[in-house]
Amino acid sequence: MNLLDTGIVLLYFAVLITVGIIGSKRAKTSEEYALAGRNLGLFMYLGCMAAVILGGASTIGTAKLGYQYGISGLWFVTMIGLGVVILGLFMIGPISKSKVTTISEFLGKKYNSQTRLISAAVSTIYTLMVAVTQVIGLGTIINAVLGWDLTVSMLVGGGIVLFYTILGGMWSVTMTDIIQFIIMTVGIFFVMLPLSVSKAGGWSTLVDQLPAKYWDLANLGWAQIFQYFLLYCLGLVVGQDIWQRIFTARTDKIARQGTVFAGIYSVAYAIAISLIGMSAIIILPKIGNPQNVFAELSLQILPPGMLGLVLASVCSALMSTASGTLLASSTLLTNDILKPFFWRDAGERKMVVISRLMTFLLGGLAIVFAVWIQDILVALDIAYAILSGAIFVPVILGFFWKRASVKAGLYSIVISTLVVVTGLAIEGITSTNPIMYGIAASLIVMVTLSYLLPNKKEFIEE
Repeated sequence: MNLLDTGIVLLYFAVLITVGIIGSKRAKTSEEYALAGRNLGLFMYLGCMAAVILGGASTIGTAKLGYQYGISGLWFVTMIGLGVVILGLFMIGPISKSKVTTISEFLGKKYNSQTRLISAAVSTIYTLMVAVTQVIGLGTIINAVLGWDLTVSMLVGGGIVLFYTILGGMWSVTMTDIIQFIIMTVGIFFVMLPLSVSKAGGWSTLVDQLPAKYWDLANLGWAQIFQYFLLYCLGLVVGQDIWQRIFTARTDKIARQGTVFAGIYSVAYAIAISLIGMSAIIILPKIGNPQNVFAELSLQILPPGMLGLVLASVCSALMSTASGTLLASSTLLTNDILKPFFWRDAGERKMVVISRLMTFLLGGLAIVFAVWIQDILVALDIAYAILSGAIFVPVILGFFWKRASVKAGLYSIVISTLVVVTGLAIEGITSTNPIMYGIAASLIVMVTLSYLLPNKKEFIEE
C-alpha cells in the first residue's frame, strides 16, 4: 500500500483516539458512560445501531461466503438484519417499560438475583466473544495491508479500540460510530461494490461467467441457513450490545424506527458484500485463504486514495462492533455482578472508575483470545450458540408469558447453558444441534417448572 493510503488509515486511527479523549469529558456518570445519557436522535441512533450489528465478521465473513457460495452468502448478515427488525417491531415497548440498563437486570427483576448473576455471566461471554471476532478481523486487515505480523496487528487494532472505549464509554463509542457508519456506507456501497463489479467485467460478465449455483440463494445449504437463523436472528433479539443501544435512544419512537431501518440496511449490506465476494471469484480465482478475500481484492482493484478509504471503512465496521460489545461486556460485569454483590453503595464517580477498569481488563482478555483463536466465524459461532441456546427462551417468555416463574427462569438458563456447551464439545462448534438442544431444554424447563413451582412474586417495575 502506498504512502497516501497508509496515511489515510493512520489519520483515521488518530481521529478515533482524539474522539476518545473528547468523549472522556462527557462521561461523568455511570449512565452517561454506559448509555450516552439516553439522549440520541434518529440519525445518531440509526448510525450507532447499524455500526454495532455490522462488524468484522459481517464484512470479512460475508465476502468469504460470497467467494465460496455466491449470492447465498447473504444469509449470514440477512439473519442479523431479520433479528434486528423483529426486535424493533415487537420488543421496543416491553424493553423500554422494564426500565433497566442490561438484559440481565431485566431477568433479575422478572426472576431473581441468582438468575441475574448467571445470565450476566453468560451474556458477558457472548459479548466478549463478539469483541474477539472484531479484533481478529482488525488483525487480518492490518496484516494484509501493512504486512505486519498478525499478532502485532491484533495488538495494535485492539489497543486503539480499547483506548477510546475506556476513556469515553458510550459517548466515545457513539461519536466514533457516526464517523464509522458514514465511512463504511461510502466505502462499501459507493466505492468497493461498483469497482469490484466493474473490474470483474461488468454485471453481464458476472452473470455469464459464474456458474448457476452461485446465483442460487440455497447454495449455502438449508441446514446452514437454518443455523444462521438460530444463531443470529434469535441471538440478536437478546443481545446485550443491541439492547444497550436501544437504551441510548431519546424516545421509544426513535428506538423503534432506527432499529427497523438498521435491520433493512443490514440486508442491503449483505447483498453488497456478497456481490463483492462473487466479483473476486473472477478477479482472484486462486486466492490462498478465502478469509483474506476482501483485503486482497481491495489491494488488487482500488486506486490510491480509494484504497485507504475502503480499508478505513472496513476498520470502521470492525471497530464499531468491537467497542460496542466490549462496552456491553463491562456494563454487564459492572452493573449486574460487581455493583449488586460487591459495591452496592458505591457512588457515581467510583462506578465510572470501576467501569473503566473492567473495560480495560475485558479488552485485554479479548485481545488474548483473538490471538489464540484467529478465526472470525468460529469465534462468532461460539458466542451466538451460547446466547441463542441459553438466554432466548427465558427472555421472550419473561416478556410475554405471565406464568413464567422465578425458579423456572434460573434453572432454565443453568441447564440450557450446560446443554449447549456440552453439545458443542461433543458435536463440534459448527453443529446446529447443540443450539436446538439448548432451546428445547430451556423451553421444557421453563414450562414444566413454571407450573410445578409457580411465582411467589410478580414482575417489579420501577
